[in-house]
Amino acid sequence: MGPIVIAESVNAQDVSWIQKLWSEEWGGAVMVSKGVAYRLDDLEMRLAWIDGMRVGLITWHKTSEGSEVMSLNALCERKGVGSALLQAVEDDTRYRGGARCFLITSNDNLDALRFYQRRGYRIIRVDPGAVDEARRIKPSIPLFGQYGIPIHDELELEKRWG
Repeated sequence: MGPIVIAESVNAQDVSWIQKLWSEEWGGAVMVSKGVAYRLDDLEMRLAWIDGMRVGLITWHKTSEGSEVMSLNALCERKGVGSALLQAVEDDTRYRGGARCFLITSNDNLDALRFYQRRGYRIIRVDPGAVDEARRIKPSIPLFGQYGIPIHDELELEKRWG
């Protein structure tokens, strides 16, 4: 397996692949965070490649304080793809003078909670019922998630520096 390459730009073929990935993994081309709907076109993104194959995607948007990660997909687990993509966003945020990266995940996403906490992210807020409210904007959000856990709540994690 070759090195992970993080691409800073995407072409038309990449966009088709990204749209398909979001549809399969996130239930469509819209992501809801704190009651706001974001479309793919609204977001920054980086692709990860290994040996000429797409192996991951991260999307985020810039905020006044830093960056909010909207999605992270690593298609080959435990190879460093997710870490490399997250590091690219953190580096971009620091370069722009941002003080933090943060993200929202749901209460069922135990694997993501482990992943982010191992990389220095801390839980800073729990919003009970926030996913139930988000379903009004995006009805395709499932009722049950990983490990058969009912999805109701949002957890906010952040990493600060400086």
